[in-house]
Amino acid sequence: MNSQLTAYITLICTSGVLNLYLCSSVFLRRHQYSNIARVFIYYMIAITIYCFASAFSLIATNLEQVKFWTIILYIGMPFSPLLGLLFIMKYLGIKTTPSRIMILFTIPVISLIMVATNDLHHLHYRVFEVDPILGAPFIHQEIGIWYVVHGIFTFSCMFVAFLLLLSRWKETEKIYRPQLTALMFGQLVPMLTAFIYLIGLTPPGVDPVPMVLWLSSLLYLWSINTSRLFTLTPIAKTTIFNSINDGVIVLDEFYRLIEFNQSCKSMFPTIHTSMLGMEFEKVWLQLSGSPFPTKIEGTSTFTQEIHLASDRIYQVRRSSLQYAKHEKGLLIIFTDITELKRLQVKLEQLAYYDELTQIYNRRAFFQKSEQEFADAKKRSIPFTMILIDIDYFKKVNDTYGHHIGDQLLKHVVKACQTQLNEDALFARYGGEEFVLGLNGCTAIEGEEIANKLRRYVETQPLRSDEGDIYVTLSSGVAEASVEREETLYQLLNHADKALYRAKGEGRNQVNVFNGEKGEMIKAP
Repeated sequence: MNSQLTAYITLICTSGVLNLYLCSSVFLRRHQYSNIARVFIYYMIAITIYCFASAFSLIATNLEQVKFWTIILYIGMPFSPLLGLLFIMKYLGIKTTPSRIMILFTIPVISLIMVATNDLHHLHYRVFEVDPILGAPFIHQEIGIWYVVHGIFTFSCMFVAFLLLLSRWKETEKIYRPQLTALMFGQLVPMLTAFIYLIGLTPPGVDPVPMVLWLSSLLYLWSINTSRLFTLTPIAKTTIFNSINDGVIVLDEFYRLIEFNQSCKSMFPTIHTSMLGMEFEKVWLQLSGSPFPTKIEGTSTFTQEIHLASDRIYQVRRSSLQYAKHEKGLLIIFTDITELKRLQVKLEQLAYYDELTQIYNRRAFFQKSEQEFADAKKRSIPFTMILIDIDYFKKVNDTYGHHIGDQLLKHVVKACQTQLNEDALFARYGGEEFVLGLNGCTAIEGEEIANKLRRYVETQPLRSDEGDIYVTLSSGVAEASVEREETLYQLLNHADKALYRAKGEGRNQVNVFNGEKGEMIKAP
């Protein structure tokens, strides 16, 4: 065996050993990696078979041995460019269907079959014989029609993989460009070598491609060990990272800003790549003008709402970034819930506020007064209910129309609100009736408030196109008895009876329910 042949075999075996190491290493740690690792393992297996079969073919002593190892070689070689392309597509986040992948694999399968049966049809090699000058294991070959198809497919797979990587150069973060460059050269080296081999510029009788695959292997090895090729696939990550609607800020283990996505840029226009490496507290101070509301150190997870000066409301979530069971940083995720909060306010307004007068409706009144009524019982303090009715309201509707009636309702509410505390439990009970819950007030105090409202409304006419419209109020007052086990609805019924008495005795007056005797008392 001459020294030149020994050098060929050494280079090819070096490529085979490196690829076998890559395959084994990734396989043993596959559970720590993303799904891209599985495609890479298949890719390395195909190249390993290709390299070692090439090496064994170079120590063959006759044509039959060369043919045998060539068939073994084709178990790996025609599949490796396609697997390399699929690996790159997975890396870039390009999706494809299983049916399309199966169609692409038909050409490598046919190539394997063609080589195994070449003596029957000579479609792959028209001539395949020992080189008459160099002798075994050097081969003189003349290619057939299927070899051309196989060569075009092989070169196309590597070329497309290279172009796909090149096309994503601009959108790749600078920190990941060395990884991208390594993968580009990993495809470029065998592609150029194969091209040179196909045009006949390499030493005759030997396939030079497996001799240079050690260089691609070293590039892949560097990518895995130094730039975490399988734990973070930058292009696929970037595509997803920048397409989600939530703003995402990535911090390292020292809580320094290392990345943010496009949605985050939209939410916080002042964030800039010049802030990369800054502590998050300083970054947030520049973005919002105030300290971050929650300490991020030592908190496994948190979710809270923050209100910014821009009138935007965000739900903020913190999530740990882990690698191999060790925390390596943080994700802070911002979800814009401004519109959701506005919708909640609108729904609450519809559910708990009267649409016309914008005070509590009947449902809200009962819900809130139940709480205050229970609190008053617990603390043994008085609780008084006032039921208020606008006198002769139907007559106003019949005389002036319902639009004036609606204006009158709003007018009476505003007049009453000027005489009540802001925290008063004031609600529209229905139609022209209103209800007032007074926690900590006795019936006597309630009577004073009712008369105060009555006197004020009586002096405040509604100014309308139809002229000034005066109305009066009738009210019934009832205080919850400490001695009796009384419900809120019973108390309301007592106030209703007092109101009925006030209206029956001429209106524009206040009646107080006498709980002890079960009768009403006309207020002066």
